[in-house]
Amino acid sequence: MEQYKQEFIEFMVDSNVLKFGDFTLKSGRKSPFFMNAGSYVTGAQLKKLGEYYAKAIHETFGDDFDVLFGPAYKGIPLSVATTIAFHELYGKEIKYCSNRKEEKDHGDTGILLGSPIKDGDRVVIIEDVTTSGKSIEETFPIIKAQGDVEILGLMVSLNRMEKGKGDKSALDEIQEKYGFKASAIVSMAEVIEHLYNREYDGKIIIDDALKAAIDTYYEIYGVR
Repeated sequence: MEQYKQEFIEFMVDSNVLKFGDFTLKSGRKSPFFMNAGSYVTGAQLKKLGEYYAKAIHETFGDDFDVLFGPAYKGIPLSVATTIAFHELYGKEIKYCSNRKEEKDHGDTGILLGSPIKDGDRVVIIEDVTTSGKSIEETFPIIKAQGDVEILGLMVSLNRMEKGKGDKSALDEIQEKYGFKASAIVSMAEVIEHLYNREYDGKIIIDDALKAAIDTYYEIYGVR
C-alpha cells in the first residue's frame, strides 16, 4: 500500500473522522464503522486533506484536467483545499467549481460558484463519500449543461465497499451508469489491512472482536 494511503488512514482516525463502534446510518443499516468528513474543521486538517486528495487524483487521473468540481455543500471546501494542494505539489493550476443548492439571481448570479465551466473543459468531481450515488444524479446534469464538457471521473475519500442501490458498490454503479471512473483515496479493505491487530498511538484500533463485527456487516451488505 502506498505511503500516503497509510498516512491518510491514520489521519482519518486522528481527526475523529473514521470511528468504530455501533452506528445507525441514514440508510437504516447498523454499521460497526462510520465516517464523517464534517469533522475536518481546522486549517491544518483541511491542508492535509487537500494534499491526500491531490495525490490520489494525480495518481488516478494525472494532471491533464481543468476543473475540480465539488458538489454543495461538503464538496466546496474539498475542491478549494485540493486545488491549492494540487498547485503546491504539482505546479498545475486547476480551477475549482461548485454548485449552489439554489440559483442566485443577483450579484454573482447563476447556479455555480468559482470558475465557470466552458466547452472543452475536462472535469474531475470530488466528494467525501458516497453510498447511494444520489449527489452524482444531481451533479452530473449540472456539469453537462455547461457545454461540451468531459467528466474524467469521481474521487471520494473512502470506498465503503458495500452495496448501493443494487448488488454492486455505489462507486461501481456510478462508473457503470455514467461511464467515468469512480475511485477513492482508500478502501475499507485497505483500512482493515493497515489497522487490524496493529498498534497505533498506543492501542489496537481494530481488534479481533471489531474485525468479526465488520466481517458480519460485510456478509450482509458487502460487495465482492
